[in-house]
Amino acid sequence: MNTLIEATELTRILKETVPVTLVKDISLTIGEQQFVAVTGPSGSGKSSLLYLLGLLDRPTGGTLSIRGRDTARMDEDERAATRLANIGFVFQFHFLLPEFTARENVEIPMRKLGRLSRDEMCRRAGDLLAALGLADHLDKRPDQLSGGQRQRVAVARALANDPPLILADEPTGSLDSKNSEQVFKILETLVREQGKTVVAVTHDLDMASRMDRRLHLIDGSLITEADKSMISSEGETPES
Repeated sequence: MNTLIEATELTRILKETVPVTLVKDISLTIGEQQFVAVTGPSGSGKSSLLYLLGLLDRPTGGTLSIRGRDTARMDEDERAATRLANIGFVFQFHFLLPEFTARENVEIPMRKLGRLSRDEMCRRAGDLLAALGLADHLDKRPDQLSGGQRQRVAVARALANDPPLILADEPTGSLDSKNSEQVFKILETLVREQGKTVVAVTHDLDMASRMDRRLHLIDGSLITEADKSMISSEGETPES
């Protein structure tokens, strides 16, 4: 299995009047075609870790490599190009641009990367949406779509540049059980059939239990998979 992400002693500290440690000395390796859950209590650093892995934030200490490239040595333009080519994002709230259609929203990452012609971008966006059951909704704006449909558009947008890595922050958190299961199945299919790696922050322990790996955070620190016995059914340590 090829390594996709390698983090060593990754740390993020907010340098406020009183410094706040969001992520503390996390070391991990994530390979290709893995389905990884990130769990933990609220405020444990789950989203902060995801933003570091996705190059949306810079670490205070430690190193992060993506496909063997040390991201610490990259300037902002290199980080943006690496992010566009290698990482797709799905958030709890879809963050679709309301003035654009579903297809236009999916085209945005492709326009930023600049590898495809206008016709190619239009065709790819349509194909991605159709594959997610939205062939009849290409020209609708977000306010004309249901919550589940908007989240599927967000998944299509994450796939626009065919990245090897999808990072999802509570992707089912704002959905009902039916739509949550649908989005979970889509993410699972990306791993099993398309060879993507999906790392998803979730409070849904049932969802986490169905994924390949579970990384549990407490107070910004990673409890390794070997320590899962420390995690209670509520996602807390027995002491907490």
